[in-house]
Amino acid sequence: MSDYEAVRTPADTSIPGWYGILPPPKAPEVLRGRHTADWLIVGAGFAGLAAARRLSQLVPNERIVVVDAQRVGWGAAGRNSGFMIDLPHELGGEHYGGRQDHDRKRIRMNRAAIEFSASAADEYGLQKYFVRAGKYHGAATDHGVAVLREFEKHLTGLGEPFERLDGPQLKEITGTEFFVGGMFTPGTVMAQPAGFIRGLAEGLSRRVQLFENSPVTTLRTGKLHTAKTADGEIKAPRLILTVNGHLESFGYFKKRLLHVFTYASMTRPLSKSEQAALGGEPHWGLIPADPMGSTIRRIRDRIVVRNTFTYNPDMSTSEKQIRRIGVVHDRSFQARFPMLGEIPMEFRWGGHLCLSLNSAPAFGEIEDRVFVAGCCNGLGTVQGTLYGMLAADLAVGSNEPMVADALKEPAPVRLYPEPLMSIGAPLKLWAMQKRAGREL
Repeated sequence: MSDYEAVRTPADTSIPGWYGILPPPKAPEVLRGRHTADWLIVGAGFAGLAAARRLSQLVPNERIVVVDAQRVGWGAAGRNSGFMIDLPHELGGEHYGGRQDHDRKRIRMNRAAIEFSASAADEYGLQKYFVRAGKYHGAATDHGVAVLREFEKHLTGLGEPFERLDGPQLKEITGTEFFVGGMFTPGTVMAQPAGFIRGLAEGLSRRVQLFENSPVTTLRTGKLHTAKTADGEIKAPRLILTVNGHLESFGYFKKRLLHVFTYASMTRPLSKSEQAALGGEPHWGLIPADPMGSTIRRIRDRIVVRNTFTYNPDMSTSEKQIRRIGVVHDRSFQARFPMLGEIPMEFRWGGHLCLSLNSAPAFGEIEDRVFVAGCCNGLGTVQGTLYGMLAADLAVGSNEPMVADALKEPAPVRLYPEPLMSIGAPLKLWAMQKRAGREL
């Protein structure tokens, strides 16, 4: 038996643009009073709702309850760039590839997660939030082009398709002359992350009970696991924690999780004349040649810019930090879209990423009938979905072979001791972003 008092609960600041452009949600159901369930899931992001959906398929007659500290789509699930990437996507290297044997397994598992999400989009009518559009890579320098050529070699070795693009071809797509070369890979899904996750929660509501704005403040594990909130409690014999970096808040993976924030800005709607001046296609998503550069998305009459990583071991950011980094976003936007002038940003926000030094997930049964799915290493949409659904399979004892693959992954290794982390992590991020140069 363990007893944990959550020392931190999610408290994301600034409305994320993906959430802000949606209609207001209905009033939340808050956990009040005493409840029991067969299954308790803490965390209603990509991992938590994937676990809930998979459980509803595996044990359809059992009571499944999901509790979240915030509104669905307000936290990390609605603060990412919306890329569900099937291919290798290692943020720590010079390009996105890793070991070929590991990458083949990762591709297979990522695609299984994408298909699981695709079936949910079909079941709940969420196709407008889940588009199989592929992704573009854009290089702003000759060095960036060389990096992409190395990635192309890696993809060729994996037997994966891609299309090489030059600067004029990218201009036809994006409207900007900023990029000197690039490539296209077809397997990525472009999601509206807040729209998809809110729609998924709504679709599951017939089979799963969801409590929002109900941060768990105390968690006791035992024969019956008990989660307490300010106004209520719930007991269940089986518990799945899908809180990503906040696993550490409940006492798990202490000193093994690296807490990083990244930031985004979304423009106000572009006028018809501004869209004409921009040209290009109305929908596309582009990631930089260097992983530390700027990710850009266009969604009809808006453009989203995402860049800059900061080390935030307290798992929070501030309005001041978001405003400061917004200056970087404006500079990156104007460098790419000078024909648009100084378009104001309607939304600016930060989002929490959880990484490990060895790019390993936090997955498995860590106490009797306590299962975890977290530390998604910057790929929360696809890997959160993957490990959430596999946590459900593991907990039920199904014969899903990917569970064994996931359990073979190493656990997150210990972080370096202080003061090496507090000094070294920001310096490492600074050096990596400096390396990105014009790609930022």
